[in-house]
Amino acid sequence: MNRHFASVVIACATLISAAAVQAQSATPYPSRPVRMIVPFAPGGASDFVGRIIQSRLGEELAQQVVIDNRTGASGNIGVEIAARATPDGYTILLGNSGTMVINPGLFPKFPIRPTRDLIAVTQVVDVPGALVVHPSVPVASVKEFIAYAKARPDKLNYGSAGAGSPQRLSMEYFMNQAGIKLVHIPYKGGAGAAAIAVVAGEVSAVMTSVPAVLPHVKSGKLKLLSVVSPKRLVATPETPTMVESGFPAMTTGAWQGLFTPAGTPRPIISKLFAAAGKTMADPEVGRRLATGSAEIITSKSPEEFAKFVRAETDLWVKVIKDIGVVGE
Repeated sequence: MNRHFASVVIACATLISAAAVQAQSATPYPSRPVRMIVPFAPGGASDFVGRIIQSRLGEELAQQVVIDNRTGASGNIGVEIAARATPDGYTILLGNSGTMVINPGLFPKFPIRPTRDLIAVTQVVDVPGALVVHPSVPVASVKEFIAYAKARPDKLNYGSAGAGSPQRLSMEYFMNQAGIKLVHIPYKGGAGAAAIAVVAGEVSAVMTSVPAVLPHVKSGKLKLLSVVSPKRLVATPETPTMVESGFPAMTTGAWQGLFTPAGTPRPIISKLFAAAGKTMADPEVGRRLATGSAEIITSKSPEEFAKFVRAETDLWVKVIKDIGVVGE
């Protein structure tokens, strides 16, 4: 009798459990807030973009989107947290060119490989870069800055968001092409921290995103020498591009896009893709992003974005090898 009763209890428990799983899987996604990991601290380009799209994306998903700034290790900490999250659509990552395609070449022993452990959903923006210096540096152009640095080898320094950051790689490429050498000073917390270091006079220069430095340029706390963009920016029309300054290969800034952990079901990927597309098509989102000179660029499909990420990864692996930069 006891055995029979136990069998009945187990059978009932199994049925209840199966029903619960079925009910959970039948619940429309999303049924609770979605976490968006930003792998850098507030103040940089990633945080700038994330906080602008956060509210509108939440409206499209009919759930709150919560920003979770996870800083450190050139963005690798946030990427790893996202990659190891449950693949249920409730954790998404706002990745950028540094974390997704540059870091793999700089940190070959890092256990997370973005093209393997994360699913590319869609690109959202491209953020132009900027070369800025502290006002005390007596130069007014890239040409003058190069001459000034050549006269002071290893006496000037520059800030970045870390060994594997786009800021460092872009500056190292620029120095390599210009024939100058500045001392690298890494800062934790993303582009914002490195920009503040220049404002404070701790370092002489930084090559970072326009949103991270534009307010300081407008207030006179930083001097803008050039922008990394195919054409001059509406926000700073008097500032020449790096192409105009003699560096034809320096045309692209730092793109950003949405990713989810590998294993996320296709219907959820499709819903996130559609929601992101509608978010980026919102005129108010575009207007706010334009204040930081961020250009909206969305992918035609998750597959197209994944192909783009793979191609970018191959490109930067070659650049890193040619320059000889290694992660610290």
